[in-house]
Amino acid sequence: MPPSNFTISYEIGRALNLSLPVVALESTVVTHGLPRPQNLALAHDMESTIREEGAVPATIGVLKGKVCIGMSEGALDELANDPRPRKISQRDFATAAIKSENGGTTVAGTMFAAHQAGIKVFATGGIGGVHKESPFDVSTDLQALASIPMIVVCAGAKAILDLPATLEVLETMAVPVVGYQTEAFPAFYSRDSGLKASVKLDTPEEIVKLAQAHWEIGMRSAILVAQPVPSGDEIPKSEMDYYILQASHEAIKNETRGQELTPFLLQRISELTNGRSLRTNLALLLNNARLAAQIAKTMALMERRRNI
Repeated sequence: MPPSNFTISYEIGRALNLSLPVVALESTVVTHGLPRPQNLALAHDMESTIREEGAVPATIGVLKGKVCIGMSEGALDELANDPRPRKISQRDFATAAIKSENGGTTVAGTMFAAHQAGIKVFATGGIGGVHKESPFDVSTDLQALASIPMIVVCAGAKAILDLPATLEVLETMAVPVVGYQTEAFPAFYSRDSGLKASVKLDTPEEIVKLAQAHWEIGMRSAILVAQPVPSGDEIPKSEMDYYILQASHEAIKNETRGQELTPFLLQRISELTNGRSLRTNLALLLNNARLAAQIAKTMALMERRRNI
């Protein structure tokens, strides 16, 4: 039973009761990740992509302190156009509740809320990790991945991060990193970071079987599925490294830290690439939503067969 300050839409409640495939979606991409009006258009496009694959989208956000599992068009519009929404990770739910605030949930925040509601599959863009600007700046996303059993589909960690350190932390925390149809760990904008995933799997069925085996032996960590951005939308790593380095130097010079750091870096990189990185971001988000829906649909079918 979800906490009392959770509201679950009728559609999501029905889907969960009937064991239909459901995919959780975060909302910081709407509140902090993309400019207007692309933020709201992207939210609708991700939901449409999931529906086209036969699953039910559950966008998660906070409105007036209430955690919403499944958001109406009006609720999404209110969140997308809020001038000062809170960025909500796990520590921030109570603050938003007592202040009756609106906010977008991060990867960690979305995983927590989705798990409370009973959702097992989540699609996002890129996870947080260890920042290059300070090795002590480590995203809560990694702790959430270590402790919440869920399949998380992404395009790797955000390329602005220290990717080798991020993978080391994931290994330490016993999080399987699946390269979807690749042995490489993708670098968000680029298909290959030069690093390796811990296992290569080629189908949604293999991913679901891995997750079931992982959790049945008693593990509680997530399964991180890293899918490369479509080749036609990729920005080569050699090119991206230059823009990331410049944005990182500017962040250090401006003393940009904490929850403000990632939005600053992503916005600055978009400016430096003349919007090309934004288009890549949109492409990989839709690509991940599609795969997550396929995984959720496969999981629902396999669990139904096991219960017969």
